[in-house]
Amino acid sequence: MEITVHRPEELTSGLRAAWHRAMDESPEYANPFLAPEFAAGVGRFRSGARVAVLRQGGEPVGFLPYERGPFGAGRAIGLGLSDCQALVHRPGVTWDTPELLRACGLSVFEFDHLVCGQRPFEPHVTGTFASPVIDVKPGDGTYPEWLRGTYPGLAKTTLKKERRLGRDVGEVRFEFDERDPRMLRTLMRWKSAQYRRTGRMDRFSRPWIVGLVDHLFRVREEHFTGVLSVLYAGDRPVAAHFGPRSSTVLAAWFTAYDPGLPVYSPGLMMHLRTAEAAARHGVTLVDLGRGDKEYKDWLKTRELRVGEGFAARPHPVALARRLWRRPVRGLRNTVLAHPRLREPADRLLRTAGALRTRGR
Repeated sequence: MEITVHRPEELTSGLRAAWHRAMDESPEYANPFLAPEFAAGVGRFRSGARVAVLRQGGEPVGFLPYERGPFGAGRAIGLGLSDCQALVHRPGVTWDTPELLRACGLSVFEFDHLVCGQRPFEPHVTGTFASPVIDVKPGDGTYPEWLRGTYPGLAKTTLKKERRLGRDVGEVRFEFDERDPRMLRTLMRWKSAQYRRTGRMDRFSRPWIVGLVDHLFRVREEHFTGVLSVLYAGDRPVAAHFGPRSSTVLAAWFTAYDPGLPVYSPGLMMHLRTAEAAARHGVTLVDLGRGDKEYKDWLKTRELRVGEGFAARPHPVALARRLWRRPVRGLRNTVLAHPRLREPADRLLRTAGALRTRGR
């Protein structure tokens, strides 16, 4: 196996075509976070972004996007933002993990949403977790008909709230692919407020994440398109979602709503409208991402499994990285897995967020 390392923007059109072909040949690699366009987007803002290209007989057969930090500490590209990670490869291709890490100049490679079935990485997986998805197909009629047929338990309440929203605020309409950048800014503003209100780290306080989302919003390719969807009541935006899509998979990424309208459940409306419209635009799977959320349990049709862990070779940096990160991950996963721990922790974060907001 020959392995070469490149910056994402250095990939030739031939290498990108080979990467796309590997995505097309295996459904588990159809996720837009595994596309070269996402790696190239991250590479515009993260100097350590790299892609390892695996060749057999001179032919490119595998691609590992990653970020290299100080002392060879590596991580999946976009770790903390990406909901799907893998070495994308042609069917039947395998690799030697220590050899791969050595070629990449890495002592350790950290991941948290690894596609299951990456056999050479499996010995390094410390835990697997559910990642809910929605299998979608276009309905034969209107959105209400699709909703009643797909989610009969949610349909009556949701449609009632939509009618009420239409009476109180304005006629409800939905744009699946909104191209107005002002609406993207509105979404970021809502999401920032939500992060602060709930005591979470505000991702949009980081300029590189804002820059990345702005860039991906403008990408319009077959294997990767940034899709901004907006729910309106009259001319007023009520809820919005931005996420990347490939030819068949839409990733649920950033969803937020007008904080003045929670009584109408606009976030749930947004997810339902997006799933129905995505099917009409050729999507067959909506990936909700790893995490225990009530709305995901309502919407999912099944679950995928993703892994987290550290692929490492004998090295002091790898040992230090695992000793530092594993306890933190273990504590977080324990809290998230047990409602009796998760609910008090969530209340504490919300209280801290409220105090911080008042202080501002």
